[in-house]
Amino acid sequence: MSAFNAIGEKREVEREDFTPGIEPQATWCPGCGDFSVLKALKGAMTDLGKNPEEVLVATGIGCSGKLNSYFDSYGIHTLHGRALPVARAAKLANPDLEVVAAGGDGDGYGIGGNHFMHTARENHDMAYIVFNNEIFGLTKGQTSPTSPKGHKSKTQPHGSAKDPIRPLSLALTSGASYVARTAAVNPNQAQEIVKEAIEHDGFAHVDFLTQCPTWNKDAKQYVPYIDIQQNDEYDFDVTDRKEAAEMMYDTESALYEGEVLTGRFYREEGRRTYGQEKRAHGDMPEDPLAERYHDDDYEWERSYDLLDAHK
Repeated sequence: MSAFNAIGEKREVEREDFTPGIEPQATWCPGCGDFSVLKALKGAMTDLGKNPEEVLVATGIGCSGKLNSYFDSYGIHTLHGRALPVARAAKLANPDLEVVAAGGDGDGYGIGGNHFMHTARENHDMAYIVFNNEIFGLTKGQTSPTSPKGHKSKTQPHGSAKDPIRPLSLALTSGASYVARTAAVNPNQAQEIVKEAIEHDGFAHVDFLTQCPTWNKDAKQYVPYIDIQQNDEYDFDVTDRKEAAEMMYDTESALYEGEVLTGRFYREEGRRTYGQEKRAHGDMPEDPLAERYHDDDYEWERSYDLLDAHK
């Protein structure tokens, strides 16, 4: 089981432990909000005392997809919109692995929208960080699912005729058990929220507002922002679905009116994760499947050995 010895190992962890030697300096555009996601993730893992060998980062395609190139851990650069199913499989095979999935707003809410809904519904135990800059950045400025109505782009030169998606509300109605929004311009809050999302037992969705100064100058830098947990005007119970839904709707409406509200919106504790449900139903073994196949003495099983034949 040597491949798994690092999990649970207690040692001092520093932020630079997560800086890769091959590509230590991120090459996003100057002023890009993606730098803040990388910084928040490094800080959160350091605070949690995680080793790089205990972490897997699965990304999709886009500017956000470079995250695991600049973050030293296990990483999988998947297909467009497919970070979540790959991350789910990894977590089910090795529940002790700390799994983080990441993608852009086009990657996560558009191309991978079906995976987003069902991963939330099933409450898979992982953090999902969506870099939301309201534009397709890597492909140079096309309208995305979160682009505001009327926004002009290469694909919508006369302005988008569609209302933007409401990612927080979608996460809640789909079944996510932790929902938050933060912004690149609020690094302290960003690190705290990413840390909470990683610690949360269940599917934690973080809508991370990341400005794109190159291809979406309309969004500017999402300032000024308001931390709803630090403002007496926004008093609601984050454990109450109805109150959370109302707060999310107001927040998503306010964003396109120039008011940026960030913070924790919903948290559900005590609900079993998908892996726990499967083990409780006897559909999965208690010991991680991944460990079995790193044991030289273990006799491999095939699916037909694990399932009863249909009568």
